[in-house]
Amino acid sequence: MPYLILSLLLQVAFIVHILKTGRSTTWIWIVVMLPLAGMIAYLIVEVLPTMSQSRAGRQASRKVRSVINPNRDINQAVHNYRVSDTVENSMRLADECLNRGMAEDARELFRKCLKGPHADDPDLLFGLARAQFALGEYSEVKDILDQLKERNPDYRNAEAHLLYARALEGMNQVAAALHEYEALHSYYPGPDASVYYGKFLKSQSQFEQARAVFRQVLDKAEGLGKHYQMLHKDQLKLARSEMVM
Repeated sequence: MPYLILSLLLQVAFIVHILKTGRSTTWIWIVVMLPLAGMIAYLIVEVLPTMSQSRAGRQASRKVRSVINPNRDINQAVHNYRVSDTVENSMRLADECLNRGMAEDARELFRKCLKGPHADDPDLLFGLARAQFALGEYSEVKDILDQLKERNPDYRNAEAHLLYARALEGMNQVAAALHEYEALHSYYPGPDASVYYGKFLKSQSQFEQARAVFRQVLDKAEGLGKHYQMLHKDQLKLARSEMVM
């Protein structure tokens, strides 16, 4: 009986989501007629691909995969790298190493790729900067991102901009970090940059300004609805906790 009640509640929730997001009503029949299989199929076919378009979505998709098969992604990346030591396979393996806290391995893989025609590749430079940030090499991160910007003036990446601000903060370049955080706060997609900005202000004893930033983050999330709140729940939880001065 509890299983039946839970199944019915899940079916209702899925049907509401289908209707609210404008999906094909065919999914309603699939969810009703094949409850478990239908709901799993809906998540895989409709929800996860949409979520994967954002950084938070990619993280959520990765979490789902890690529960089902925790070593799948890195095992596949290692296999592909061993079969063919290409730049693409090296980048993927480096990303997986970073995801698992293996920053030194990631750093060496990215460095290995930054040669010849790929010496100024912006994605490789950004990957190397991420690896060095994870190792606490903030000055090197700044130098790499300055190089990236100089050699790829049309490259736009909000995550790289945020990493630059955090590196400046790590170097204790307060005025420069503040300038970058203020810029990020005005355009960064998602709450991450604003939460880092608020924490930075708090570290500088600018408590009222920090509280105002955290309040903006939470108010924006409230206005954007449950889907946004679910995608960014960790950062929103952090914003709430940081409100306590």
